[in-house]
Amino acid sequence: MVLGAKFTGYSMTEPLLPIRHPTADFFICDLGDVIPKSDIASMEHPLFTLSTKPDTAIRHYEHNGNSVTITPSVLGLATIHDKDILIYCISKLMAGINAGLQPSKTVHLKAHDLLVTTNRQASGEGYKLLRQAFDRLRGTSIKTTIKTNGEEITDGFGIIDKYKIVVDDPKTKRMLELQVTLSDWLYNSVLGKEVLSINRAYFRLRKPIERRIYEIARKHCGNQEKWHISLENLHKKVGSSGTIKKFKEALNHIIKHGHLPDYAVSLELGNVVFSYTGKRDVFMDEEDSIFLKPDTIEKAKKILGRQYDVYALESEWFEFWKASGKPELKTPDGAFINFCKSRIERSQR
Repeated sequence: MVLGAKFTGYSMTEPLLPIRHPTADFFICDLGDVIPKSDIASMEHPLFTLSTKPDTAIRHYEHNGNSVTITPSVLGLATIHDKDILIYCISKLMAGINAGLQPSKTVHLKAHDLLVTTNRQASGEGYKLLRQAFDRLRGTSIKTTIKTNGEEITDGFGIIDKYKIVVDDPKTKRMLELQVTLSDWLYNSVLGKEVLSINRAYFRLRKPIERRIYEIARKHCGNQEKWHISLENLHKKVGSSGTIKKFKEALNHIIKHGHLPDYAVSLELGNVVFSYTGKRDVFMDEEDSIFLKPDTIEKAKKILGRQYDVYALESEWFEFWKASGKPELKTPDGAFINFCKSRIERSQR
């Protein structure tokens, strides 16, 4: 589960996170269909920690004449999962630019849309983790020689300048609207269109190191048939604090499961070889969608309690429906609730 959240009812050995929102349009915003995009600079260089625990170490990285120093706040460095927020903001801004709109440093968005889009929990825990992510992004300071849109900003700056959360109930503190002001450095990437599209399945990659390796493959291999890099250099570019031995074990896990979107990975004579395989979006096709009301998910949570993860069970139910030949469901919400009740009854026998 993202950022250490408790996960029950779904094996942690599974290489991919479950599809938590199989019925939702991928990007729910007023700009139509949006392709997820990430800035090239943070795909090229390790700006985000791969640790799932608070990382308070100052990081310094140099490569090919570029240097970057990342300094955490007392809350720790921004994580690769926190980057989901930036991907969402960049994607929304780029969609606006492509539609002929003038981009703004401050992005307005709905918290629920962001959570659904990035395959996060749209629950109380999910909103709590989102707040923590904003604090880490705001608190992490960067000083770098890396240029964006031809401009080098040598002053220290936060990954985001500021954020604002609008709540609709002072008691529950439920997020209604978010306002995120990007740093000049990141905003320049958008203005210069220094971004790359990424596969939606990126948000299903469970381990931080897998997300980071995908970014590097997307940046350097792209649509080439093959691209290779030494194991040592890849270890450096990933920004892993572990040993080469541990890094190689993680790489072998990716090779074994073959679940990296768009790319196959292999080890050949000390080199890591990436082979482009084309779009392999492990999110479902739109014609396969079944819509469940938000109230249905909340009702299912009460039925399941802490014994099962509702989103993992939702994904399992969806796969069961597909395997059954996609029969017409007059009341999908009722069918899912009955599925949950049946699972609880079987567990109590």
